[in-house]
Amino acid sequence: MAEMRRVTMKFGGTSMMEMPTIAQILQEARASGEQVIAVVSALAGVTDALERSLAAAAKGERWLYLTECGRLRDRHLELAQSLITDAESLEPLLLELNERCDAYLQICDAVHILGEATPRIQASAISYGERLSAPILAALLCQNGWRARAISTNGGDDPTSQAPLIQTDGEYLNANPLWSSTESQLKKTVLPLLEEGITPILTGFIGATAAGHTTTLGRGGSDFSAAIVARCCNCQELIVWTDVDGVMSVDPRLDDRAQLLEMISYSEVSQLAYLGARVLHPRTVQPVVEANIPTRVCNTFRPEGRGTLILPESEPPKTAIRAVTSIVHVAMVTVSGRGMQGVPGIVGRAFLAAAKTGTSILMISQSSSEQNFCFLVNEESGDRAKRAVEAEFAAEMARGDVEHVQLDDDVAIVTVVGAGMQHTPGVAGQIFTVLGQARINVLSISQGSSECSISFVVKEGELARAVRAIHDLVLAVNGREGTRTPDLTDVNRAL
Repeated sequence: MAEMRRVTMKFGGTSMMEMPTIAQILQEARASGEQVIAVVSALAGVTDALERSLAAAAKGERWLYLTECGRLRDRHLELAQSLITDAESLEPLLLELNERCDAYLQICDAVHILGEATPRIQASAISYGERLSAPILAALLCQNGWRARAISTNGGDDPTSQAPLIQTDGEYLNANPLWSSTESQLKKTVLPLLEEGITPILTGFIGATAAGHTTTLGRGGSDFSAAIVARCCNCQELIVWTDVDGVMSVDPRLDDRAQLLEMISYSEVSQLAYLGARVLHPRTVQPVVEANIPTRVCNTFRPEGRGTLILPESEPPKTAIRAVTSIVHVAMVTVSGRGMQGVPGIVGRAFLAAAKTGTSILMISQSSSEQNFCFLVNEESGDRAKRAVEAEFAAEMARGDVEHVQLDDDVAIVTVVGAGMQHTPGVAGQIFTVLGQARINVLSISQGSSECSISFVVKEGELARAVRAIHDLVLAVNGREGTRTPDLTDVNRAL
């Protein structure tokens, strides 16, 4: 007897607002003979509301966090009551939801008394979004005649009752999975359920340390959770259900000519994810690449669409560039001085100083003369990074070796992505010719050694014009070929 095809499906926050549609997607997959593992997010806006109420508690604003907690409780109870019509099923669900809302309120009360929320407390608090949404979806599937079970990947409300399915290190708000124990626990818990015909509904975004302390995988980490599950449970495909048709050639908010990319490589999508595209969490790619698992991005609200299929790169792409993406709300720190030329370690010291403040560097550029270099960080980290670099080079600035540490916070990063750039001469020349014709001033340029992407910095006010100008080039280079629908021959060849 042939082994059943196993698939992990992840549903984002906006998708979770339409649970009947999700139930239909899951039921159709099960009816077609697939074993399906669902990984779910909190309802749209819930994680933000949890953070707001926790911040209010830390500030002593009791009335505000009580109001927020009341709204969260009402929202989930009303959703459950609108979906579950069987009284015998509804009563235990409402009891479970109320217990979890009570537990979250107790956390806020404790923070109100303490006057602060440590990272460990924050992680525990914001995990409740997924822990409230998963039981509702499981109850809906059961009401429709399908066996389903909601499972908290942090080990549940009582950590002694179940080991965490996703075991992590102690970086509470941006944790890393411990692969061996995570794989062991996922297989031990999830695979027997699939064999019994039960659909597991796993909470995304959260895990726990070996001691049972709840952690999170970072904002947007449900994608990462799903990739972890797909890898550890030996799935044949990961499907990310979201509120867009798939990976687009440009942000539709900046250019309404955006086209769906129906097939794209892992290397290209990882660049897009890291450099501004909002379709996938940047960390999602690593587990599926290592396990050679195809990933598809689909629209929950148009499930009949093919979405975007993400595959390992197996042959030279037919088009040089595929998409353009951008990041706003960034700041550029520029370090300059004639005395820096030939001095070893200057750049490394600057980056280390920024790193010690918890700042992540998005892009780096250095002049060949070594008299200046710049790096890009998130806008909220700009002042902190600038002060740290100034402190590091205080002696050099006093001597005049380092003359300026400048901060520009009205800039944006634009990135052109395409694996075919590695094999096509003159692509960079085309890109900057187009920008020159559009009278866009480029402040800084960076290209990685993989040549899969070229990034450059422009003033934020010129972002829309720059993106549209580059997208003109993307459309001209790709034509219809860049957005073709893959057939089975394409897929088999790529795999």
